[in-house]
Amino acid sequence: MKKLLALIAILVALPLAAQRRRAVDPQPVQRLLFIGNSLTASNDLPSMVCRLAAATRRPAVCSSVAIGGFSLQDHFNDGQALRPLRNEKWSIVVLQQGPSALESSRVNLRQWTATFAELIRAAGGRPALYAVWPERARIDDFDRVSESYRLAASDVDGLFFPVGDAWLAAWRRDSRLALYGSDDFHPTPAGTYLAALVIYRVIWGELPPLLTNPNFASTFAGVDLGLTDSRLDILARAAEEAVTTDRAR
Repeated sequence: MKKLLALIAILVALPLAAQRRRAVDPQPVQRLLFIGNSLTASNDLPSMVCRLAAATRRPAVCSSVAIGGFSLQDHFNDGQALRPLRNEKWSIVVLQQGPSALESSRVNLRQWTATFAELIRAAGGRPALYAVWPERARIDDFDRVSESYRLAASDVDGLFFPVGDAWLAAWRRDSRLALYGSDDFHPTPAGTYLAALVIYRVIWGELPPLLTNPNFASTFAGVDLGLTDSRLDILARAAEEAVTTDRAR
């Protein structure tokens, strides 16, 4: 009963706090377009990010073009991702392809990030790189994957979302956290939630404690995360570590 009353108090307080914040510092609407493949589509990461934003009174619109197995070059040649870029205005366009740890894949990622960056700037937005992770069989490639995406982001003065780094930070705290799904590549809901926390942290700043409450977190995620308070706290700490470490480079 005490926990329920505490949660109700938080809900009551949120609109008042949001009103005071808007009166002092109105929040601009962030329009986010995600261009990626099944690593973006898994557990509907774009919608999860927008639900987290809505839950903390951060106005945002999220859309995506995510096609399984696609690289950025595939997206460019296919054309579906080009239409929203040419027809709408975006604040941030999030780019993602496979791990891109191999040298040839790294070159490809950087080349097509630069190509998309021109279209993104023309649409009024800033490019961002969603740095993913390798499949479990290539787990030693985590650093290479992160480096490839970091270089691509740096090339175009884009935002960098160090999600693979956050996975490692979470495992350092609890090696039993299930972030890989059953195929040892795609993320579990918890893996996607950690990605959403990283993206939120980069765009909107400090992670509100509300996002680590199990009842609220599952509601915001749109799926049962199956995580305790302590493990949700680990995800938040991992996201914070990955972002702050990257900014200190």
